[in-house]
Amino acid sequence: MIDHLDHLVLTTHDEAACVDFYTRVLGMQLESFIGGTPPVERKAFKFGHQKINLHVRGREFEPKAHLPVPGALDLCFIASLPLTEVISRLQAAQWPIIEGPVMRTGATQKIRSVYVRDPDLNLIEISELA
Repeated sequence: MIDHLDHLVLTTHDEAACVDFYTRVLGMQLESFIGGTPPVERKAFKFGHQKINLHVRGREFEPKAHLPVPGALDLCFIASLPLTEVISRLQAAQWPIIEGPVMRTGATQKIRSVYVRDPDLNLIEISELA
């Protein structure tokens, strides 16, 4: 019945810091679009064939999660480049790695991962297939 994930929603308390992390540090593309009723400008981070829609705490769009809060996500991304280059990019951005590289079990096979936290303290795992 389910084929793949199209998007998820991230709630932030600091829109500018969130946009900086997902675009500058992780290299995602910022997209603005019109959505909702009434129609309003919204933001999302695009990568591959997926996106992360952005909600700002207290200004969420309906419908929304029952208890949308910043810092409640634990996400794993498969990198488009080798993990050594991911680590170099994180270091160049002066973004601290809190764990790794370590071996983990991914959705389809073993992965090698590093962990960071975004500005809302969501746990972000960045991995390469092992």
